[in-house]
Amino acid sequence: MHIAIIMDGNGRWANRQGLPRHEGHQAGAVRVQEIVEECVRRNIEQLTLYCFSSENWKRPKPELDLLMNLFRAYLKKGRDNHLKNDVRFSVIGRRAGIAGDILAAIDELETLTKNNKGLRLCLAVNYGSRGEIVDAVKKIVENKIPGDQIDEQCIADHLYTAGMSDPDLLIRTAGEQRLSNYLLWQLSYAEIWVTEKCWPDFDVALFDQALQDFAQRKRKFGGL
Repeated sequence: MHIAIIMDGNGRWANRQGLPRHEGHQAGAVRVQEIVEECVRRNIEQLTLYCFSSENWKRPKPELDLLMNLFRAYLKKGRDNHLKNDVRFSVIGRRAGIAGDILAAIDELETLTKNNKGLRLCLAVNYGSRGEIVDAVKKIVENKIPGDQIDEQCIADHLYTAGMSDPDLLIRTAGEQRLSNYLLWQLSYAEIWVTEKCWPDFDVALFDQALQDFAQRKRKFGGL
């Protein structure tokens, strides 16, 4: 099973608690680790998290610096955790604009965990689905693939997610009911589950509820 999550509402959570926004992001980072560990416990095949969109660069610089420092800390802490839990780590998104030390840490962790057999943890960082599709088209053109050989599988093979299964379930927190430029191609037949709870309040019990609701749905994939 492949679960994708849009982790929304860190800032709103902080505002409701009377806290500065950065504390919402910090609380959200703690929740990430809890949900990753729960996916490991449940033998989930893949978890893909929308961490930082290509549009998020519009946020104030202090907030951007905080988000990147949280990512640095996660990469450092994740090294031992991922090796211990047999997690295969990967990142999708454009590398332009990401600091060199972060890119080096990503590359190192991807290499260290590439042969792990447990949960595949994929973080979408500086990611936008429309940009991903544009990049896929450019690769197809650069590779001079004839038009009669371009089909859905060809396009999928040139996306950032090449080799990954499509998500079965999309979870979005904070009550928003839109895809926000996230995995537009890959989510074509995913089931969508939305909660009003902000991401820092998305605990294991709520995750279990999402999985139970998903198990009750009949997936038709366009059929009867």
